[in-house]
Amino acid sequence: MADTFKVNFQTTKGGFSIEVNPEWAPLGAARFKELVEMGYYDNSKFFRVVPGFVVQFGLPADPAAMPEVSNINDDPVTQSNVKGAITFATAGPGTRTSQVFINLTDNKRLDGMGFSPFGKVIEGMDVVESLYGGYGDSGPDQGRIRRLGNSYIEGSFPKLDGIVKASVEA
Repeated sequence: MADTFKVNFQTTKGGFSIEVNPEWAPLGAARFKELVEMGYYDNSKFFRVVPGFVVQFGLPADPAAMPEVSNINDDPVTQSNVKGAITFATAGPGTRTSQVFINLTDNKRLDGMGFSPFGKVIEGMDVVESLYGGYGDSGPDQGRIRRLGNSYIEGSFPKLDGIVKASVEA
């Protein structure tokens, strides 16, 4: 039985915490912990904020400073995509890498599409809900973020909030 752990986020809007439960999605939980511990999410932006749906992040602030992240296998869906649940984004089977999203509402329809939550916001959901969502799904191009990082986002989408630091609580 794997132990849960807590990840604390300091953002441009305040702090929030996620409790990660490896029993829910062991591969996703392990990858998330690995990325947090390597500083992968530090200084990155919440590049997709769709009010009433999700907040997405997981592309590095400086792509040249971070290693390429390989795909991980899928976890079975054992939990529902309820408000506050955090899940890896996917473009189909076997395509999870570094991008995650936090559900802003109950998105149970995602359960049947293979999106397997590995944790849940336990403190600061009001902070998550306050992240700038004015660009919606018309926000930054993910391919350009992968190539250019924050230099592209800050020049074209200056209102987006970001992660200052993410850390696994000892």
